[in-house]
Amino acid sequence: MTKYIYATLATSLLLSACGNGNTEKPNAPQTTTTDTTALKPAYITDTVRYDTDDPAIWINPADAGQSLIVGTDKDSDGGLFVYNLQGKLVKTVSGLQRPNNVDIAYGIMLNGKPADIAVTTERERNALRIYTLPDMKPVDNGGIPVFEGEAEKAPMGIALYTATDKSIYAIVGRKSGPADGYLWQYKLEDDGKGQVKATLVRKFGQYSGKKEIESIAVDNENGYVYYSDETHGVHKYYADPAKGNAELALFATNGFVSDHEGISIYKTGARTGYILVSNQQKNTFMVYPREGSTTNVHEHNLLAEIPVSTIESDGSEVTNVNLGSTFPKGIFVAMSNGRVFHIYDWRLLQQRIDAAVIKK
Repeated sequence: MTKYIYATLATSLLLSACGNGNTEKPNAPQTTTTDTTALKPAYITDTVRYDTDDPAIWINPADAGQSLIVGTDKDSDGGLFVYNLQGKLVKTVSGLQRPNNVDIAYGIMLNGKPADIAVTTERERNALRIYTLPDMKPVDNGGIPVFEGEAEKAPMGIALYTATDKSIYAIVGRKSGPADGYLWQYKLEDDGKGQVKATLVRKFGQYSGKKEIESIAVDNENGYVYYSDETHGVHKYYADPAKGNAELALFATNGFVSDHEGISIYKTGARTGYILVSNQQKNTFMVYPREGSTTNVHEHNLLAEIPVSTIESDGSEVTNVNLGSTFPKGIFVAMSNGRVFHIYDWRLLQQRIDAAVIKK
């Protein structure tokens, strides 16, 4: 964890964007905005085949500089695309039927050994797909069904919660659902044969009914789950089923052009940091304090709005881990139109946040 120190404008680093990670062909789809105030990515990934939606970051425990980005290609003939930190494609999982979101967890016990996993929702099969990292080997017996017995299934959002006892849970959202109990939470564990099984442990979460719920993020250390209720706001609940289903907060209700989308959490300390939410149609990210206000941990007031080069960003992910000399404070990864993901040096975002805090 890094300790957050308010930077001054005089000492802020002067950073510039690096070359991007793919070569645009003539008539290729637009991958960045024309807003001159927008942050520029260090790299842009190689393109997927159809439609990017959501990224996740896997930290390589042996060498953080060799960490990977896993992104979804959302189509009936879709898949997972795995990139290095320069946005170059290194591995592909194909044949998935509209994978929407993806998340990563560390240390699930399979065959008596810890394994890291990437879990994605396979929307058209109403299932979860689970792969070990970094080899992307399937460990789900061909897919784990979700929302069984429901008229509304179509899983979209997913976030993985690692509890204090190291139990791992998948919190899953869907295209549409009831006003209460929209999200379902499953415990993930070994089925006794080295494959992952999922056991339903609760149904929770309010839904406005205005549009849909896709983006979900979990703060493991603080024990909270956040999800975007599109055009309505961001809901906050306890991630631990034992702590009940009462809503803790509804925030980010103002300042959005339309959809609330990707949520990611940057940690500056054990309990402090930022919650970033995509203001999709405005091509900005809204930044809120992870720790809440000085008087209320569930009061998340806007700190900053950061214009980025992504176009209509759905999903995002961030890490504070030192990934080497290019990214010593971590990276922020966001989906963009144009079938790509943008990879940003976190220091650029920190500069904008510091400037906004000082201005206030």
